Amino acid sequence: MARTCVGTVKGPGESPHEFTFIAPDPERRIRHGEFVYYLAPVDGQERAILGRVTGRVPVKLFPDTFLADPSVPPDTVASLLGYEGGSRELFEITVSVLGYHDETLQDFVNPRVPPQIGAPVYIAEDHRLVQVLGRGHKGERGSAYIGDLLSRPPGAVPVALSVSGFTSTHLAIIASTGSGKSYLAGVLLEELLMPYNRAAVLIVDPHGEYDTLQQVQNHPAFQEGNYRPRVRIFRPDDLRVRISSLTLADLRYLLPNLTEKMHYQLGRAYRYAQREWGERYTLKQLEHAVRQVADGARGEGELEDEDDPTTGALIWRLGAALGNSRIFHDFEHMELDELFRPGMCTIVQLNEVDRREQQVIVATLLRRVYQARIDTAKGKVVRGDRNYVPFPVFCLLEEAHNYAPANADAVSSEVLKQILAEGRKFGVSVGLISQRPGKLDSDVLSQCMTQCIMRIVNPIDQSRIAESVESVGRDLLRELPALSKGQVIVAGASVNTPVMLKVRTRYTEHGGQDLDAPREWLRWFEEEQGPQQQDSALPADRELQRDEDDILWA
Repeated sequence: MARTCVGTVKGPGESPHEFTFIAPDPERRIRHGEFVYYLAPVDGQERAILGRVTGRVPVKLFPDTFLADPSVPPDTVASLLGYEGGSRELFEITVSVLGYHDETLQDFVNPRVPPQIGAPVYIAEDHRLVQVLGRGHKGERGSAYIGDLLSRPPGAVPVALSVSGFTSTHLAIIASTGSGKSYLAGVLLEELLMPYNRAAVLIVDPHGEYDTLQQVQNHPAFQEGNYRPRVRIFRPDDLRVRISSLTLADLRYLLPNLTEKMHYQLGRAYRYAQREWGERYTLKQLEHAVRQVADGARGEGELEDEDDPTTGALIWRLGAALGNSRIFHDFEHMELDELFRPGMCTIVQLNEVDRREQQVIVATLLRRVYQARIDTAKGKVVRGDRNYVPFPVFCLLEEAHNYAPANADAVSSEVLKQILAEGRKFGVSVGLISQRPGKLDSDVLSQCMTQCIMRIVNPIDQSRIAESVESVGRDLLRELPALSKGQVIVAGASVNTPVMLKVRTRYTEHGGQDLDAPREWLRWFEEEQGPQQQDSALPADRELQRDEDDILWA
């Protein structure tokens, strides 16, 4: 295939890894984020040194007088005045060098040698970019095709992420409201449920946006041989967390306004309950433990209602937080084999659930599966045990800033930090979705080695991304406010270099559409007030207006 020369090297740029070239670019092909290359000998072999366009400055323009009359094109003025070459614009293009792609390393190697002045610069061919940008290929095992290169026509350069890249080093999807983050998450989940991945996925869904993923169960694109993905939904009424599975930190987080004495007494009661009844105690037994460890505990013959003020207040809080909850239960529990299975996506819907209860549920689920993976990897549990999980799992958290808030203590934060730091060794990976990275704990965000960043306008959120995400260049961060809906910058461990993509179309319907308020108002009038009711209301309205007019004239 013939190379397309688009310019000529002018010289080095402002930094050691940059160079500039001059290009006329009449077809406007050399956009910000476009990929170009030059040829250079490296270790006795000619290599294509790839780079990304980061700047574009005109060096030859029409004189201002040619632009004085908006109704007359400047080309016409130039030709009338005999201005030779007046229609030819020239641009100085700045390129950030990525290097040549090493097949052995599966990564870019920067030769650290600038191109020769006068060397030709070529536009990177589609087939070359398909091979080197992503760490997977569309439709291959272990890949996730999420979209096409933004600077090329749709479908010309499909980019696939490496699933092992983000399931071993974690994932973050960051975007402002309405930018398409939930849509992108749906695309990613579809790829994980494809026959070439068959992942074990858990989604924490606080808004009920992912119901439509059930459509994959009957969609032919997801079926192969005897494989058919499964989607299971746990709605708020289906959620059950056994009280005895809560840690002391969970209990303290759930119970409001504890005094120091209550903290002390609750800790003693918790340990008493574990000693007496092991892993299966009830709320009544925990309340009994509170009474038993109280200062001056009652003897055998004393009445039940003679609790001291601290004991009574603590028991009242336990009853209010746990006894009146539809989530926490004495005996029922969501078992891990109900939540995790290869080829199955489990959606845990937490809408209508109190924020603190949401955090405790997330902390409990993550803690249990993490411990199960450790015990399975170390051989402490075997097939048939309820904590036996012999495969990696991926957990996706919507509104992640609620579970790891910045500058605030949440019971789920510490569990998340532990998994993000150590989970890769035991096959527990996390994906975080947030519209407010400024409210997300910086340590949590910085642990996600694959980032999908969509339009971000808020300066505080942009600063948090710049501080926490090392793999995204400053030139791409400047693009964040200008991204349109459905456009995303992907960087990190799942791609070879940061890329700007247009997210592909989903196979399933999107469940996170915004509410159309005017349409709902009109529908209400059509359903609740028929034409006869509306017509009959008009005379009364006219009569009321006539009365008001009479009063004004009087």
